[in-house]
Amino acid sequence: MSEITISEDAMRMIAQFENLTGAGARDCVVDDKFGRILFVINPGEMGLAIGKKGASIKKASDAFGKKVEVVEYNPDKVQFIRNCFLPVQVMTVTFEEDEDGEVAYVEVRDDDRGLAIGKEGRNIIKAKKLAFRQFDINNVELKQDEEEESDEFDDEL
Repeated sequence: MSEITISEDAMRMIAQFENLTGAGARDCVVDDKFGRILFVINPGEMGLAIGKKGASIKKASDAFGKKVEVVEYNPDKVQFIRNCFLPVQVMTVTFEEDEDGEVAYVEVRDDDRGLAIGKEGRNIIKAKKLAFRQFDINNVELKQDEEEESDEFDDEL
């Protein structure tokens, strides 16, 4: 597991988030490109972080003046990556090494691909940032089964 360095600003935001929601956070990433703050929440504390009908997370978003997104931490990197993509149902997560390091390949249903990627790629970018910070995973990619199958079919012609 990688050594996470948290800036003073991030520590202040974590403390403020914990005071507002009652949920413990173990990491905080400010994503200026999408105007949001990503918090990695302690296992089992998602309910606290979100609050009844989303009240806690809305209160935090209002206080920070940016959208707040939360992902539940899990020491198992497969489950953590699954958590990054919620509410999308992840079918499989596999890992391979390439010249840059470890890459996670995530398989979702075709119907869920758009949601997994997110508007302007925001969901896949969130997964990449958090997987790198928590587990030194250099990249997260969505598997593309249809293309692989059509390539195999072309070889048979």
